[in-house]
Amino acid sequence: MSTTAAHRKHWPLAAEARYVGPHEGTEPIDVTVVLRRRGDRPAPAAWPHKLAPRREDFGAQWGADPADVEHVRGFARQHGLQETGCEPHRRVLHLRGTPQALQQAFGVTLGRYQFDDGGAEMLGCHGQPSLPADLSSKVIAVLGLDKRPVARPHFRRPAAQPAVTYTPVQLGQLYSFPSNADGSGQTVAVLELGGGFTQADFTQYIQGLGINPVPTVTQVSVAGGSSQTGSDADGEVMLDVEVVGALSPGAAIALYFAPNTDQGFYEAISQAAHDTTNHPSVISISWGGPEDSWAASSLAAMESALQDALALGVTVTVACGDSGFTDGESDGQPHVDFPASSPYALACGGTKLVAQASAIQSEVVWNELASNEGATGGGVSTSFALPTWQSTSKVPAGANNFVGRGVPDVAGDADPNTGYEVRVDGNNEVIGGTSAVAPLWAALIARFNQQLGSSLGDPHEAFYSIGQSAFHDITSGNNGHFKAAKGWDACTGLGSPNGTALLAALAAMKPAAA
Repeated sequence: MSTTAAHRKHWPLAAEARYVGPHEGTEPIDVTVVLRRRGDRPAPAAWPHKLAPRREDFGAQWGADPADVEHVRGFARQHGLQETGCEPHRRVLHLRGTPQALQQAFGVTLGRYQFDDGGAEMLGCHGQPSLPADLSSKVIAVLGLDKRPVARPHFRRPAAQPAVTYTPVQLGQLYSFPSNADGSGQTVAVLELGGGFTQADFTQYIQGLGINPVPTVTQVSVAGGSSQTGSDADGEVMLDVEVVGALSPGAAIALYFAPNTDQGFYEAISQAAHDTTNHPSVISISWGGPEDSWAASSLAAMESALQDALALGVTVTVACGDSGFTDGESDGQPHVDFPASSPYALACGGTKLVAQASAIQSEVVWNELASNEGATGGGVSTSFALPTWQSTSKVPAGANNFVGRGVPDVAGDADPNTGYEVRVDGNNEVIGGTSAVAPLWAALIARFNQQLGSSLGDPHEAFYSIGQSAFHDITSGNNGHFKAAKGWDACTGLGSPNGTALLAALAAMKPAAA
């Protein structure tokens, strides 16, 4: 079996599970009802902004309408559902009910599903939850009725030990990360939908790079998720945390573990965005799935959580996938990965980087499809329209001539054959993938936030207006369909960072009363 096929088989998505029979369990199921927001949609805190709203004040203006909450509560009582929690500022109502009660309340059929490898059976939901007409406009999504996985981690291991490898610190030097900043005063949120974190490995790795003290890592359980070591996804977790820790050693790291379900993914983004304990200013996400594999309501709920994050001044960096222009789909057509395709995400693509004497010698699009070792995702969204800040980027027409958001925005080294030296489950190894690029950019933005004296927030408008002067423009290579070109392209976006130049450009835009 090829490396690509093995990787996909190990990380199947919901659509790849087959129905094996009706759900026969009687154990109660917890669901998350995501409500619409009161008032207008909040504007992203786009740089340069004077001040993002405080988390404590957000709910009064953009949380759930109390009348909507009461309406859903009444509906829940009618159907014998128990309320287990309510967080109006995050627009969520948590309900619990028997499978029979939930099927009747939301008009769905619950079933048992299984992957072809004969693993454990999973709860699945046939059909989209439906609500009475007077309630449906008030609810964005009902999450938790389907426990099948929605996302894959976007990391790749090389087929053989590569000749060219880097520590994150070396890449920070090659990308001119500002040397007078280390992320102090910032917290970087890292979202994980599987795998586990090993403190001893992290400590040994960071100290081995000559960094002291070791950054603090706080684990946060989301929707029952927790660190579970012993699976392939440990590589994802440790890659993310070690890249952030090495490149922004002054920052704290908050590691959110959630189940790999639409409920878990939504809750992870929402809880990180609204976290008044850890106060992250950046969120790094290295998981996702093909845009068209998402249920419309799940995608809408996730999008609303990303809106919350950017309105609160939290930048969200997201890996855009490791399977080239198809994003791992088998139809041979272009697809992009979500949540990277959200206009609220800073979508991170991948390059192949070769350095000589502490300087970049060459940097091209990551494409190892010929040897089944992956390629950067990238393309055109079919769900999100072209944002104004991309209007002059010459984004190609998408499917059915839809004028969609172009992916990615930025890039960085991702080829496993020019990969990152990391430590996982007691072993030193090399890992690549766009999963490495999201935490790399998150660490850079933590340094920016420290120097700017306020959070960058939504960086898109600023980055696109600054343009090539602060990026290494990647003009060679392709991802199997889209080609690199001067300026923005659907393989590497604006390019990889020149961190010092980018910080200077952002600082020059800073409002006087920030």
